[in-house]
Amino acid sequence: MPPIKAPTLSGQLRLGACLRPRRCVASQAIISDGITTPVPDEALLQKTKSPFYFDTGYALYAKRPPRPFPPPFLSLPSGSFSDPLSTHHRSRDRRPYVNGEMIRGITNGDDAILVEENFIGANDGVGAWATRPKGHAGLWSRLILHFWALEAERDAYMSSSNTSNSEPDPVHYLQKAYEQTLSATSKPTEWHGTTTACGALLHHSNDKSPAEPVLYVTNLGDSQIMVLRPKDQEVIYKTSEQWHWFDCPRQLGTNSPDTPTANAVMDKVTLQENDVVLAMSDGVPDNLWEHEILQNVLDSIRTWEQNPELGSSEDRVGGAGGGMLFVAQELVKAARVIAEDPFAESPFMERAVEEGLAMEGGEDSES
Repeated sequence: MPPIKAPTLSGQLRLGACLRPRRCVASQAIISDGITTPVPDEALLQKTKSPFYFDTGYALYAKRPPRPFPPPFLSLPSGSFSDPLSTHHRSRDRRPYVNGEMIRGITNGDDAILVEENFIGANDGVGAWATRPKGHAGLWSRLILHFWALEAERDAYMSSSNTSNSEPDPVHYLQKAYEQTLSATSKPTEWHGTTTACGALLHHSNDKSPAEPVLYVTNLGDSQIMVLRPKDQEVIYKTSEQWHWFDCPRQLGTNSPDTPTANAVMDKVTLQENDVVLAMSDGVPDNLWEHEILQNVLDSIRTWEQNPELGSSEDRVGGAGGGMLFVAQELVKAARVIAEDPFAESPFMERAVEEGLAMEGGEDSES
């Protein structure tokens, strides 16, 4: 089995989310590419009573398509009558499943993202596992996000169904997700992999009236959650990278000593309406400095507000009405320009030089 390694990724993923207060009108999750990632129909019936939600959008860039998930997670229908019978009972359903449930999120190269109205996450799978027998980092990154979101959803639903003022515990949710992923990828369906993990869970204060939005940020590795306050033109929070050594982040999975309980870091951030939350794999912060990310987002929001032809004619203030998708797309474009420039100056190059390594240009990594 290979030791833990630094991600050798092949794409970019970016999530953008803008905080909104929940209005007193009927609401329905938008299930469309670029806004939220797919969830099963039954999940739409379990809504929390939170007064706040994310206005979301995501953008992906990958140098190669993700590898198909192996059986039993994905068992495609037979291609012809001469083929062996498929174990898949939904003849046209090509979505992956685990434990009888659709696997949530989207795979991008070896990474995975998940975008819901109260939870966003980005897991950075270690691409080197693709060269090893039974290696599948994309499966690992996706399963951990899936189980993580399920644990958060179940706890939120139970909390909203009673009068307790209990706080969410995203590190505990991640620990349970890690254990369930270990179980799902053990014999007889053994698959190896490792992944970083970062997620932002939107909650609210229980001891204030009116309620205040509170963000529970959890990180393990070198992916990043960043919170921007456009009205003040500043970054109010970002996670810190966790490395074993340069370019080898903490990660969950095969042969790794890291666990959520022992190594994940959780912070609480008080939010305001129209704050922007970014969940990023290392493809963006490795290629854009913090001030560049901030300026890119501010410029994108301003462009969205001033150009109705870009999308919806609804309220566009602060990136509303679909603007977070535009914000995410513009940020990925900017990171990709640096990633593909062999002579560009980048944060990754700067850190490499500090480690005594001769390196220049951007980091051609997934974002």
